Amino acid sequence: MFRKVALIFLVITSKSFAQKTVQDQSVWFAYTGQYKASEKWGYHIEAQFRLDNELEQNLQNLYRIGGIYYLSKNQSLTAGLSLIKTYSVSTDAFFTENRIWQQYQLNKKWNSEKNTITHRVRLEERWVDQITLIDDEVKKLATNYQSRVRYLNRNLFHLYNFKSTNEELYAVVQNEVFFNIGNNKVNSKFFDQNRFLVGLGLNYNNNIRIELGYLNHYITSSSAQNLMRHTVSVSLIQNLVL
Repeated sequence: MFRKVALIFLVITSKSFAQKTVQDQSVWFAYTGQYKASEKWGYHIEAQFRLDNELEQNLQNLYRIGGIYYLSKNQSLTAGLSLIKTYSVSTDAFFTENRIWQQYQLNKKWNSEKNTITHRVRLEERWVDQITLIDDEVKKLATNYQSRVRYLNRNLFHLYNFKSTNEELYAVVQNEVFFNIGNNKVNSKFFDQNRFLVGLGLNYNNNIRIELGYLNHYITSSSAQNLMRHTVSVSLIQNLVL
């Protein structure tokens, strides 16, 4: 079964990569906070700011909030809302996207609980504005709907403990793949994008993590050329018990 799924994924992605691909660079800054308010409930707050490689042009801002229900120590369900502002080169303006999202997440420790593997499946319902220039004014033509499913596999590998503090140095290797569901006008391709990241992280007392990495971001398009974006990723992650 696994071999069949891997073969299908390989065929889909190989067809996408066979098309002409544009390359560029960017820098992402992200904050993610998960706050456990009780044994079963918590909330999620997230903000991302994505800029060009010279830190001059803001490419996208993303804000995400959600409520978390903890199924167990290692499993959780989350649902929430997102607001995204994305820069359009053709109009020199930002268009708006609103999302509703739901996810299931499983964390598992291994190697004497030094390493962690995370599986996350997220479903998104997206409403994306379509804008254009009419007489030098930005006009909204429509708001298009799209459903999308995402799967994230994230691995943290312990490297070193600092003896005088509660800090840990670790490596990050993760991949997230996106697939579109049904017919839509946002991106008619089934394979939407892929994000592969490698990096290093500093964990303080299992509450605060700072991560720096390289993100290879491949994006398909049904209306333009595919994009391969080489990204420096800087993340601050908080997991707090209130």
